[in-house]
Amino acid sequence: MKKVIVIGGTGFIGRALVKRLNLMGCDVTSVGSRDADLRAPGSLDSFDKDYDTVFHLAAWTQAGDFCVHHSGEQWLVNQQINTTVLDWCNRSNRQAKIIAFGTSCAYAPGSMHEESEYLSGDPIADLYTYAMTKRMLYVGLQALHKQFGQEYLVVVPSTVYGPEYYLHGKQLHFIFDLIRKILAYKYKKEPVVLWGDGHQRRELIYIDDFLDDMFSVLPIVKNDLINFGADADFSIRQFANIICEEAGVDPSAIGYDENAYVGARSKILNCEKLKKILPSWKRTELRLGVGRTVQWMENELFKR
Repeated sequence: MKKVIVIGGTGFIGRALVKRLNLMGCDVTSVGSRDADLRAPGSLDSFDKDYDTVFHLAAWTQAGDFCVHHSGEQWLVNQQINTTVLDWCNRSNRQAKIIAFGTSCAYAPGSMHEESEYLSGDPIADLYTYAMTKRMLYVGLQALHKQFGQEYLVVVPSTVYGPEYYLHGKQLHFIFDLIRKILAYKYKKEPVVLWGDGHQRRELIYIDDFLDDMFSVLPIVKNDLINFGADADFSIRQFANIICEEAGVDPSAIGYDENAYVGARSKILNCEKLKKILPSWKRTELRLGVGRTVQWMENELFKR
């Protein structure tokens, strides 16, 4: 991996990925929304034609209930983005391996969340449109490989977390939202009200763990789809208690809105395939990772 382009390089994972690639000595081009309007065909044509790796992270979405209220736009914009990227790769960088990012919400509720089920069943209704655009991205990559021989890998991470998350101008992913609310109570005495009853379960993977595993897999696997998770999930109440302990807040201050949108009740990826490829995989202990994230957000939001 020598010459790399990261499309969607200004998001949380994208920025961490670009930083890691630079440390590895790669020649890296980072593309954000200010550099190319991916809704427009040909918007990548000004970029080079000799990349060996294309990372495609670009997507139009946000956390929380965003998908519920923007289903039509999500279909149009994300299909436009994916078509622009795949068309450019096929025309200008067919020699490159495409590393595309899927989503755990593409798996049908009640499934085992293993890779063979990625295109099976119906995704959760509230996230259906976004999930289907990610499924179509996978289908598109399969089609380009079948007809033109273009190599690809689809990586499907669970929720990625850690310091350096972009905190302004959008709805935050759940773990960052929990931390922000609890810190706002600590510093401003704002009431802490979390969405749902707190028993819905989620899985987290620390950003460094995800990047370590992905770069270990890239030279080994091609033309496939792989889950990247932590192999363990926790309830929102458990996450909240850990955050409170790390932030020095009494957990009894937390309230729950049982009528609020919560999305899937449970979501954990099957990582048996990854563990067979990387039998010595390691995970940052949850309390350590959450503690680092709490400390970073505290410094960014309340101590500057």
